[in-house]
Formats: sequence, C-alpha cells, structure tokens
Amino acid sequence: MSEMEKEQQEELSLEETFAKLDEMLERLENRELPLEESFRLYKEGMDLLCTCNKKIDTVEKKIQIMNGDGELDEF
Repeated sequence: MSEMEKEQQEELSLEETFAKLDEMLERLENRELPLEESFRLYKEGMDLLCTCNKKIDTVEKKIQIMNGDGELDEF
C-alpha cells in the first residue's frame, strides 16, 4: 500500500471506514471475483481494520471521566 493510500485511510471517519469494509465484504462474497483481486481486497480490508483500531485506541485514551472529587480520571 502506498503512503498516499495510508494517508487517505487515516482521513476517513470510522463510519466511512466501516462502510468501505462492508462494500469490500460484498465484493469478496462474489464467487466470480478473481483470486488476485480477492487477496488485494483482503489485504486492503485488514489495513483498514488496523486503521480503525488505532483510531478507536486514540479516542479511548482521550476519554476521561470525572471522579467524586471533581478530578479527571482516564477512562
């Protein structure tokens, strides 16, 4: 995957990424899809999942909750 493709993935929202993954799954379910294309889609999908995991981890680290003393604790 090129650097430009990675940057484009980083810019997609989680919802857009999930929609793209759904679209890929539909294409992968097509039994007439050539094997090479299936492998390419699989790899691209796995890369998208890694991007999603990084985004979710980042959000989780930013979420904080206020404890009973009025101080912020990390979630």
